[in-house]
Amino acid sequence: MDLGIKGRKALVCAASKGLGRASAFALAAEGCEVTITARGAEALERTAEEIRAATGATVKTVAGDITTEEGRAAALAACPAPDILVNNAGGPPPGDFRDWERADWIKALDANMLTPIFLIRAVVDGMIERRFGRIVNITSASVKAPIPALGMSNGARAGLTGFVGGLARQIAKHNVTINGLLPGPFLTDRLRGNAAFAAQKSGRAAEDHLADQARANPAGRLGDPDEFGRACAFLCSAQAGFIVGQNLVMDGGAFNSSMG
Repeated sequence: MDLGIKGRKALVCAASKGLGRASAFALAAEGCEVTITARGAEALERTAEEIRAATGATVKTVAGDITTEEGRAAALAACPAPDILVNNAGGPPPGDFRDWERADWIKALDANMLTPIFLIRAVVDGMIERRFGRIVNITSASVKAPIPALGMSNGARAGLTGFVGGLARQIAKHNVTINGLLPGPFLTDRLRGNAAFAAQKSGRAAEDHLADQARANPAGRLGDPDEFGRACAFLCSAQAGFIVGQNLVMDGGAFNSSMG
């Protein structure tokens, strides 16, 4: 299927690795001009070179922390009028809520709720004027099925989801959509880190925890980031204009609900 986004400009956050990287790859493969951000300049440039080599796409890089005003300003200076925005940021660490201070919560809210909102605010009016815009927020399946050890992530991402639910329906008439893409257990550094955290508490190997997750999933495996990236590209496509304010769970069937 031709997704109808060749030549569109895309800004993809936290894209040097993991699900952001996979999303940037998929958009570039569809002919988008891609600007990618991440904190680590070396990994970011390596990813950009890999995308260029694989797709021939134009790829810009902006090294910096997208959760800061300076990081957002730099990203928007490099891609001031994106047609596509993929919001993404690493989640806060797992733990017991009794151990978290106010500063920990503010950091989580800045990264996983306020940063996406500020980026949306910066680009949405231009999308409305051009009568095309696709915004995808990479959040987490924990929005629908909270994960006990990830309380800060549960709260911050749910806040973003609630805000977007209202905004998305106000702007859909302009052919601008906002949707959430909610990953479950994809084999990324984040998942490996959570497995390492569990291993410290249990005394078992992290790989054993990953194997347990794979066996317990209805799909019988962990997710491949590439399939996540392709789903993100579809939500950014010209054909996805009637998908508005939705939260698509990609978790191999782990979220058990007949109504989604």
